Amino acid sequence: MKHQGFKKIFLLIGICTSYFITSAQTLLDTTALNNLRDQDKPALLSQLAERSRINGDYKAAILKTQQSVALALKFKNLTEVTKAYTIQASIHATTKAFVLSKKASDSAMFIAQQLRKPIAMAYAYYAQALFYNAIDNSEQITKYCGLALKLLEKIPDPYLSAKIYYLLYTLNTHWDDVKNVNKYARAATENALKTNDYNLLSNCYIALSVAADYNYARTKNEVLRDSIIYYLNKAQNLYQQYPKYVARKTYGIACINSADYYLRYFSDTDQAAKASAIRYADMANEVMKGAINGEEIRASSLGILSEYAKRDKNFVMAEAYLQEAYSILKTQKVPYYYTLINVTTALTNFYEQQGNYEKALGFQKRVTEYNSKYFDEKRTLNAQKLEVQYEAEKRNNEVKLLKQREKYARQQKYLYIGIAIASILGLIFMFRSYHFRLRYSLQREKQLHLEKQDAELQMKFEKEEQARLKAEQLLLESQQQQLQKEVMASQLQLEHKKEILFQLKEQLNDNQRLNINKIWNEELLLDNDFEEAKFQIQQVHPEFFSLLNQRAQQKLTPLDLKLCAYLHLKMDTKKIAQLMHIEAKSVRMSRYRIKQKLGLGKDEDLKLFLQDMG
Repeated sequence: MKHQGFKKIFLLIGICTSYFITSAQTLLDTTALNNLRDQDKPALLSQLAERSRINGDYKAAILKTQQSVALALKFKNLTEVTKAYTIQASIHATTKAFVLSKKASDSAMFIAQQLRKPIAMAYAYYAQALFYNAIDNSEQITKYCGLALKLLEKIPDPYLSAKIYYLLYTLNTHWDDVKNVNKYARAATENALKTNDYNLLSNCYIALSVAADYNYARTKNEVLRDSIIYYLNKAQNLYQQYPKYVARKTYGIACINSADYYLRYFSDTDQAAKASAIRYADMANEVMKGAINGEEIRASSLGILSEYAKRDKNFVMAEAYLQEAYSILKTQKVPYYYTLINVTTALTNFYEQQGNYEKALGFQKRVTEYNSKYFDEKRTLNAQKLEVQYEAEKRNNEVKLLKQREKYARQQKYLYIGIAIASILGLIFMFRSYHFRLRYSLQREKQLHLEKQDAELQMKFEKEEQARLKAEQLLLESQQQQLQKEVMASQLQLEHKKEILFQLKEQLNDNQRLNINKIWNEELLLDNDFEEAKFQIQQVHPEFFSLLNQRAQQKLTPLDLKLCAYLHLKMDTKKIAQLMHIEAKSVRMSRYRIKQKLGLGKDEDLKLFLQDMG
């Protein structure tokens, strides 16, 4: 496997470690609950819930937060209620339960607003930032993190500050903002050093190593390159010193990033770097055995070992490492398709380099399958994010509208009080009744004007929401059409690979030792003809070929359908001729024949007709 592909995986894992930061300053056993008074238990339950969360036991973590909320409400400890809801928001954000994450973050905000204490409001703002981080709303993340940090200026809390700065660091890595990545990684580490949370500090050291990687990529300064492994070693040392306080996954990430460091920045001939990389890869693989959600780190470590095996020309071990990584990823209950695609692509490239085109084509088909599932998964998640974001904005607008109505109600109340006073004064001072009646008329007109504004505001809000829904629907349709074309292109690529294999057969047919005919016959048995490719295209774009056959006045051959698919993908005549291994003149003649079969006039463009049909 090419190590560049694994570099992206390591950075992604390093960036996403904000969901594995623990809040417990001391590891307390659940038996300690029996020695505490009921009013003191909510804080410990929240700490134990956070411990369960970082170890991936989300069910146990949710149960402990629920127990914490129940006890804290009983004793009116609203600060601990807010903290427990914040942990719930983090867990649901990690598991992509966007609706539940929003509900938990809103609950934290509701409780904090009742309490009106800065520390509770800071946690509530952080819970909101976690929710918006889950749905990729960077503007809201920055807003709520800023609000929380502003409150923490009044009542410092190094632990919460470190988590907020870490979230901002994560956000800026998505934008490759080197300046802010360094700024927030340093701020998170400075605050983490003021706590006894070694897992939090370990993650902050990993953040500093990522920042150093950015700095070296920009300046090529050797000192900055060495800083990468320096900070990773500090993270690993924390695990060695405090193994019960640092999560296994945090240590595994530090080890796999160290192995990647030696793979990327040292030459193939540097035996010391090679030994270090293999040692760190083995450490990452070993520590993550049996760990919850440890499959990706193990697969990454095996990928690095495979890369070094290929460099040593030990192709048997290289294949074994990749196959083991593929088997590990296949055991995931919820597959992480990004890593699975990288591993499968590496196997495809390996077998292609070894000349085993049968296996190469088999894994290439799996790459296409996983890509399709990956895009479907992303499309589903994006739809859920849009829906949750729409509901969140709708609820926020409803709150604003309620506040405006409350304001109008107060004004109306004051108006009625004024009218009552005017009436009383009118009874006492009859000679000034005209002036009071005039005042009442003016106030009544103001009230009607306010009610009219209220109705216009409501109508405007409904129109804006309708426009938003329509825009979101058009966006989803556009994305679906793009995915359809990408899948169709992938199937045509498979057809092209079959033609390349045919050329190999022709070129090697005279070589008796290779028995290429046997390989070719086996390949033909495993490879589907164009009818199967057409069926897979129809699964994504079911109307395309059926509409063509309905429109055709004469039966279209598989070659005709293949040419139509190329034209639908906007390929020019020269490109089509190269792919089909025919002359450009033959392509033009085929296009003319297809126009006749479809009953198109001389002035009608076949290419535009096929694209419009798509």
